Amino acid sequence: MTDWIDLSRKAAFAARGLTEKMRAKAAEAILVDGRVDNDRVEREQCLVHGFAWLATSAEAVAAASDWASRASGAGAYGELEELILKVGLGEYCAQLASAIPMSQNEFVRLSEFGLRDAVAEFVADPAIAKFLTEGNVPETRHRLAELLGEGARPFEEMGDETHDMIRAQFRAFTANRITPNAHKWHLADALIPIEIVREMAELGVFGICIDEDYGGLGLGKLAMCLVSEELSRGWICAGSLGTRSEIAGELIGKNGTEEQKRKFLPQLADGSILPTAVFTEPDTGSDLASVRTRATRAEDGGWRIDGAKTWITHAARADLMTILCRTDPDTPGYGGLSMLLAEKTRGTDKAPFPDPGLAGDEIAVLGYRGMKEYTLGFDNFAVGADGLLGGAERQGFKQLMRTFEGARIQTAARAIGVAWNAFDLGLSYALERKQFRKPLLAFPRVSDKLALMAAETVMARELTYSAARHKDKGERCDIEAGMAKLLAARVAWSNADLAVQIHGGNGYALEYEISRVLCDARILNIFEGAAEIQAQVIGRGLVMAQS
Repeated sequence: MTDWIDLSRKAAFAARGLTEKMRAKAAEAILVDGRVDNDRVEREQCLVHGFAWLATSAEAVAAASDWASRASGAGAYGELEELILKVGLGEYCAQLASAIPMSQNEFVRLSEFGLRDAVAEFVADPAIAKFLTEGNVPETRHRLAELLGEGARPFEEMGDETHDMIRAQFRAFTANRITPNAHKWHLADALIPIEIVREMAELGVFGICIDEDYGGLGLGKLAMCLVSEELSRGWICAGSLGTRSEIAGELIGKNGTEEQKRKFLPQLADGSILPTAVFTEPDTGSDLASVRTRATRAEDGGWRIDGAKTWITHAARADLMTILCRTDPDTPGYGGLSMLLAEKTRGTDKAPFPDPGLAGDEIAVLGYRGMKEYTLGFDNFAVGADGLLGGAERQGFKQLMRTFEGARIQTAARAIGVAWNAFDLGLSYALERKQFRKPLLAFPRVSDKLALMAAETVMARELTYSAARHKDKGERCDIEAGMAKLLAARVAWSNADLAVQIHGGNGYALEYEISRVLCDARILNIFEGAAEIQAQVIGRGLVMAQS
């Protein structure tokens, strides 16, 4: 009898070995005297990003192997789990050996980078060969889809009673309060009702990672992942409400003065103030070094802000803005940036931005509508003298960078929730809809889609949980967080697109929920670092870590 868990460990080892060989190629291409040369990185972008995708896929294989081992240790490794492992690793090993999708029409083919011999060695590995020939094959996909259709679901216990209770609590809340209403709110293009926000606050959503000394729960990033995943499984906007509090809480908790912590963190934790992140500007996108919004000292010791920001989520309803701005115009790039904590009046439908010096316009969007997006204009907008984060100028970019790990892990968790939502809707429709006197699930092209949707979602989920565990141990995990976000966003979009295809023409109709999920899923490859930015960070980071 084949021990697929043992084979998965060996497959992970082989995949990491292949990663190391491509890392050497990337290092040779972009390092000059042991340092990364930015011009070479840009010129060799396909190699660097391909390396990032290869490494991410290999770590997803390892994460899935660890998941299967945990399931076995809990006495919960059954037929479904083994099929998930075989299908998922079979597919990813095949991608590593042939072509890894970076997008719909961009593929990483290792042979293009002089690794033909390394690929041949990888394919010849007995564990890899076993997964290629017996893993993701029609029989395993058919049986996996059959079990999923019967209601079986893959192992998800966390090995910790607190975390399992958190998942159960938020799954029930989402089923009762979010899922039945999400599509109605989306179609109305309405803000998520404030009573829902209050209920979420009572459940502790906004204080999950805030220290208990400041009124939070102090539970860590893994708990945050579970909450974000379950809420997003109902509607991404519900899962995203906590993102702004996560960013603001981490900015203030890690960088604020004691007075700033005492003032803001308890109110963030209990939801009495809602924050928004004000970083992006027109024409800058991910290039934060080009931020032009200015903050100058006023005669009263405070600050006055002038400039424009865009893609600001939940801005009208927010009470606190964390604003990245330039306080030192003579220092170019990141060095002249500071972070201000700017209080504002919560807006209403009639007066969304009532404060003097602050104006805003809504950006109409395809999905992700429950908090709304805005452009903001600052014209001599006043911020108090105590508004400089940490009381330190020219530290804004460094302070913001410290939040990226948590924000990207949380975004990956949101993507997992969206991926499960798409799977749930696709499977439900495939069971209910009949064509040629048979349910859609009976057709191999439909059941294959659903089998791979489930397997990939488990792999992306476990990669996300792995990043969160690193973060909770106090370890640097910018690369792990980037990998989780990179893969989870791709899986969410793929699942949503496939679920629409399963729905056929009905998937294109606004009345069907999957149309909303498709629109919501698309943003995940863009915000909190576009897929191209994530690949750049991962590729550079891995080369630098080993140089």
